[in-house]
Amino acid sequence: MINKYKTIYSGGYGEIVVKKSKFIATISTADTEEKAISFIDEMKKKYYDARHNCSAYIISIPNEVTRFNDDGEPSRTAGLPMLNVLQGENLHNVVAVVTRYFGGTLLGTGGLIRAYTDAVKEGLENCTIIEKQKGMKFSIEMDYTTLGKVQYLLSEEQIP
Repeated sequence: MINKYKTIYSGGYGEIVVKKSKFIATISTADTEEKAISFIDEMKKKYYDARHNCSAYIISIPNEVTRFNDDGEPSRTAGLPMLNVLQGENLHNVVAVVTRYFGGTLLGTGGLIRAYTDAVKEGLENCTIIEKQKGMKFSIEMDYTTLGKVQYLLSEEQIP
């Protein structure tokens, strides 16, 4: 079970152009697979006129789910590189969509992999990345005279 994990606090947007093809990365937080799918659908509606809307997401808390979609690009040239960037940054509960407007020049397998990778990296640069820690909130009522003893016990158990 993960106690500490990195995620994004606020979404990001990045844009790159490679041989006249425009790649627009939109990144958001998603704590359920349903929210990730909803975000992907929202981006597909927003960029309905684009050639491709490729996606990748990682939902780790509470259960591990990773998915990617190449949306018509050659197999494993878009979604998987996007997922690899998210995993490389050790992010959790995050979804990325990269929209491609075709510029008229075929990029080849290597070019597509680099373009989708760079687009997600550009989007992540504009995100606020935070570290979350799972925990529980407790409320304790006591006399002031027992405060020292409670603080000592909490520190012994390494409870902040």
